[in-house]
Amino acid sequence: MKVPLGILVPENQTQKNQIQKHLSENQYLITVGDRTTEKMIDFELIPSLQIVDGQEKRKKRIPPKLENATELTVDNPPAEITPQSIELIKKAFTLNSPVRILVNGEEDLLVLPVCVYAPENSVVMYGQPHEGLVIVNITPEIRNKAQTLLDLME
Repeated sequence: MKVPLGILVPENQTQKNQIQKHLSENQYLITVGDRTTEKMIDFELIPSLQIVDGQEKRKKRIPPKLENATELTVDNPPAEITPQSIELIKKAFTLNSPVRILVNGEEDLLVLPVCVYAPENSVVMYGQPHEGLVIVNITPEIRNKAQTLLDLME
């Protein structure tokens, strides 16, 4: 995941107005990562699906606050994508928003199954360490690229 799947917004430009330029009306917003999720909630851009692990750069932190979310939990070890994680992501897309998946382990690589199974008109956001925010509009090309990367991990 060293190469961003989408547009990289540099850290010093991750303000609400810069992010909104990349969003369209009624888009299904998905965040992966505690800091990214917290930033979007602070901007009042409430993600429909949030995947967090209670860590930032390998340090424990309190997950971002959110009212009225359906919370699901899954075990996903670092550097892995478990079948249970994939199934829970698929299930999350069928539930009323907002949904939060709290990962015991690490959520970073879950960007891949999210990109494969996200509904049409979705946008995925995740942090690129020390660089900024990655914004990925889900297209058939992105789904194929994410699926190819997932297949390489099996």
